[in-house]
Order: sequence, then structure tokens, then C-alpha cells
Amino acid sequence: MKIRAISTEKAIKLIETENTITFNIDRKMHKPELKSELESMFNIKVQKIRTHIMKGEKIALVRLKKESSAPELATKLGLI
Repeated sequence: MKIRAISTEKAIKLIETENTITFNIDRKMHKPELKSELESMFNIKVQKIRTHIMKGEKIALVRLKKESSAPELATKLGLI
């Protein structure tokens, strides 16, 4: 499964302000699949997932629960 973190200026702002990380994912992946995959890969708790398709790519905005820190995960992924 293709899951790649996005590191644009807007994505970094979402990490810092809303505890949300933006991913580019496979178009065939569904929200429950993505949630379980992220929780097992990174040992985090997901609160909400919003998806949309932009320029042929599926973008997922993943909001983490308060006990999981988006800036900490972004540091592990090399985004910040």
C-alpha cells in the first residue's frame, strides 16, 4: 500500500495548529484500512480522517487524538 507524507507549507501548518498530518495514499485505499495501517505502523491513535482527490491523487488529512502528537510523528518522518 502506498502511503507517503506530504510536506508542503500548508501541511506543516496543519501539523502545528490542528494536530493533523497529510498523506498521499493509494486511490483504492478506504478510510478504515488507512486508519488501521497508520495505527499499527506508527503506534498512534487516529481521531478522524478526511479524504479528497486532487489532480488524480488521493489526499488524506489524518487528525490524531490528543495523546498522539503530530509534530512528534512528523519529526520521525523527517517532515520537520
